[in-house]
Amino acid sequence: MQGLFEAYARERVARIEQALESYLPTATSRLPRILPEAMRYAVLGQGKRLRPLLCGAAAEAVGGSLEQVLPTACAIELIHAFSLVHDDLPALDNDELRRGKPTVWKQYGEAMAILAGDALLVHAFGLLARQAEQSPMERVLQTLRLLCDAVGIDGMVGGQVEDILSEGEPVDAEKLAYIHTHKTGALIRASVLSGAILAGASESQRAALDAYSQSLGLAFQIVDDILNETGDPQRLGKSAGTDRAHQKATYPRLYGLETARRHAHEAIQRALDSLHGFDAAADPLRWIAQFTVERDF
Repeated sequence: MQGLFEAYARERVARIEQALESYLPTATSRLPRILPEAMRYAVLGQGKRLRPLLCGAAAEAVGGSLEQVLPTACAIELIHAFSLVHDDLPALDNDELRRGKPTVWKQYGEAMAILAGDALLVHAFGLLARQAEQSPMERVLQTLRLLCDAVGIDGMVGGQVEDILSEGEPVDAEKLAYIHTHKTGALIRASVLSGAILAGASESQRAALDAYSQSLGLAFQIVDDILNETGDPQRLGKSAGTDRAHQKATYPRLYGLETARRHAHEAIQRALDSLHGFDAAADPLRWIAQFTVERDF
């Protein structure tokens, strides 16, 4: 299974990288200076590309293709990159290393990092508009609303707010679930559902993929929490131990490492169970679920 996933991911990621390269602005003699370079620095190079992979795999599971949803898949990756650029800022997590290289604010300064993140978010919604060139407008509008909800106050940004405000506070299960579901899970859910919607999934397929994505998103963040405690910074491409240093609300802090691992495996099993009604076309989604719980970076 691992070999099949690696071959699948290698081919799809190469196509995603090519598209990201073409979609991002290039540095020219025109103004503004530095900004295109900082945007490309934030996005291109190392990265799992999990979210665009999920978008394409969900489309394939219901009879579509990555090519059919590529603008949206890349838009989601730009949104993810924007969140990382801002998350790394001194005012938030104050991280200096991301994907094995200096974070954007360390490389270009705080002001340029803020502006690069802003530009990536706006550029992402421009790509979503471009999706209308190859998908029915009704499906594009559904995807647009889905992603707005996933990114804003009721999604990723809301989750990040609670993540920050909860530093140093006692951890309880309800607040931890909120942070994980919103900060990480919302965009993973939107990645899966956007691919399914754009490829014409039925209501029953959407419901099953919704259940899959929610369990996957939870497992992904639990594993992130564990790796922050136990991972090799060389493999992670970022500093380890920062969650404990900031006294963040995490699964290991509330439950301990072993119970956190059990929760992650249980969530992945629920994700796999959600795909029971799908045939082999959904195997990439199954491979991604297994990768999520087994990864070490």
